[in-house]
Amino acid sequence: MVEFESDTGCHPIAFSSDGFLLRGVLHRPPKTPAPPVVIGSHGLLSNGSSPKQIALAKRCAACGIAFFRFDHRGCGHSQGLFHDVTSLAQRCRDLLNAAATMAARNDIGPVVGLFGSSMGGAVSLSAAKTLGARAVVTVAAPVRSRGIAALEDPQMKNPALPTQGHVPPRTFDIAGQLHGLSHVLIVHGSADAVVPVENAHEIHRRVGNPKKLVIQPEGDHRMSDPGHQQMFADQAMAWFRRHLLSQSESTP
Repeated sequence: MVEFESDTGCHPIAFSSDGFLLRGVLHRPPKTPAPPVVIGSHGLLSNGSSPKQIALAKRCAACGIAFFRFDHRGCGHSQGLFHDVTSLAQRCRDLLNAAATMAARNDIGPVVGLFGSSMGGAVSLSAAKTLGARAVVTVAAPVRSRGIAALEDPQMKNPALPTQGHVPPRTFDIAGQLHGLSHVLIVHGSADAVVPVENAHEIHRRVGNPKKLVIQPEGDHRMSDPGHQQMFADQAMAWFRRHLLSQSESTP
């Protein structure tokens, strides 16, 4: 792991995942010893520097929760060719290695939460049991790739992406992995044309209590309505504070 400390509470960090150098930023509360940490997983064609994730990271740090946002392999500033290295399994490996990087630090506590947007939501839900996540927040998360054009063929959405090389399978179905999960907040727009809102209802049916479903009226996949963005941030922060800070205080 390579790390470069800053004086602003934001620490750029690089770590290895299956031989790829991935880069991210840790937002750490400067006056909180061993805070809980939320690890973010971005969408298929996004990266860890999305405005939604940065805003959430800043709010987490302000209330005593660290937040680590990173670029999955093949995205942003991380190594790898997108078409060669992108699948649900590979992104889950990235998330597990990001969590291991946080666990190796002596200034981060053992309590972990997860945030995932779109495909990142499926990644977070898939890895939650392995990581023992105490809280999970998803936005527009798909249960399965079937019928979602951007997941079945990202080239359709972004023709500029390179097509050379082997393309790993991107088909997935995480329905069977949802049983036994709990402490999940699900946010979804009712007018999402990319990942239909039925996915949110299915996740809510399959996971256990405590759980919460927030449907944003006429909300789209990108959460472009500022009011919806504020609603999401408020709901996510309340969820993380409730399930991470109380757990952190009771953890030896």
